[in-house]
Amino acid sequence: MSTASSKPSTHIASLELGRVVAILAIIGLHCQMALSYALIDEVPWVGYTLNQAARFAVPLFFLISGYLIQPKLMRSPWETLTSYSKPLLKVWLAWSIISLLMPFNLGKVMEVGYLAEREGYWGFLMSTPLNSLFEGGLVHLWFIPALICAVSILAVLIEMKLTKAILPLALVLYLYGILAGSYAPLTELEAPIFTRNGPFFSTLLVAVGFMIRQNSWRLTSMQSIAMAVLGMAIHFAEAAWLMGYDVAFNINDFLAGTALWGAGVFMWLLANPTVGDKRWIQAISSRMLGIYVSHLLLIIVMFNICGMLGITGLSKDILTYSMTIILSFGLVVALEKSPLRRVLLR
Repeated sequence: MSTASSKPSTHIASLELGRVVAILAIIGLHCQMALSYALIDEVPWVGYTLNQAARFAVPLFFLISGYLIQPKLMRSPWETLTSYSKPLLKVWLAWSIISLLMPFNLGKVMEVGYLAEREGYWGFLMSTPLNSLFEGGLVHLWFIPALICAVSILAVLIEMKLTKAILPLALVLYLYGILAGSYAPLTELEAPIFTRNGPFFSTLLVAVGFMIRQNSWRLTSMQSIAMAVLGMAIHFAEAAWLMGYDVAFNINDFLAGTALWGAGVFMWLLANPTVGDKRWIQAISSRMLGIYVSHLLLIIVMFNICGMLGITGLSKDILTYSMTIILSFGLVVALEKSPLRRVLLR
């Protein structure tokens, strides 16, 4: 790893591209594609592989966030934490409420009524209240509290003049997250919340993005690709190995190799700053938070529509994936032009 002498610019086109690719991967992940067809020995290996191949995306979001917030966080940690967290919490709360109120199974609503359909989901969330607090009204909203937790930890350490402690603490949190997460059947560690949520994984990734900008670290394109490929190989090898301990291949959010994989992708983007310098990419990237918080609800809507129309298999996957991309972008554009933008968007 080399140190660059020049200070990176605020706008980097490749990071915008990275965010667009990441959200496309996340939407594909949440569409649960290829789980009912393309079976190999009655196991949906194509779907499992697609699922795990998208796991670089959330780490990339955290890395980009840490990179972008570094200058402000160093100048005024508390003020930055407050101004950064308040709008995110507002969006998280608003979409959590929408998720709590919106029925997920329209067929069940027609059969047993709205309250009966919702009570089951509300009861599920209340069965683990602490975890639900760090997650929100729908599973994908965990990203926002996790990001705020990470930025809070960095702000505290910077304010206390303990910047050198950021990476060691973040590494400890990440290691604990793995050992009490996917590796829990081996370690028998029990975490108070699902370790994907909260500060366990987010802190290291935000911290690495922060440190990359702080120290102007750079890799060449080939070095970055090698890092990403190595991290991805380690992640997939871990997932395959953990199957021997009854850990399903497709449930691993973060493993030891995941951070290295995401960092490699991020370093490649920094090594190629002009890649993706297109207006349409910037148009999507600038609406990223709105697309992220809304996309899973739209996937649920598409699942219901496909169920009613009897659309299954590959046709369902293509329709759900493509329409979710179109509808989520269209929804955010529409919200920007409405009074609701102050509540539902950052």
